[in-house]
Amino acid sequence: MLSGIGAEAFAERARRELQATGAKVRRYTAATDVALTPQEAHIARLVGDGLTNPEIGAQLFISPHTVEWHLRKVFSKLGISSRKEIRTMRLAGEATSA
Repeated sequence: MLSGIGAEAFAERARRELQATGAKVRRYTAATDVALTPQEAHIARLVGDGLTNPEIGAQLFISPHTVEWHLRKVFSKLGISSRKEIRTMRLAGEATSA
């Protein structure tokens, strides 16, 4: 996950620590990177800002159900299961780019 958001130094540290415990750690490669569509990325950013599905739908002129559908795809592609994780990833990404 850390590699996926561009936090390579943290990813390498986590990799070393996991290896020290005997865990098998797979390397992040471009092949494992799954890009979000522009619509999915936009919805993920809005979720990270704390908007609800109806608020996002109103802003993008789509139904809340369509927002939910895109959000399920975002969760699947990023390997996460909650809106809170999107916010966490976003904050980590902002901290590494600053």
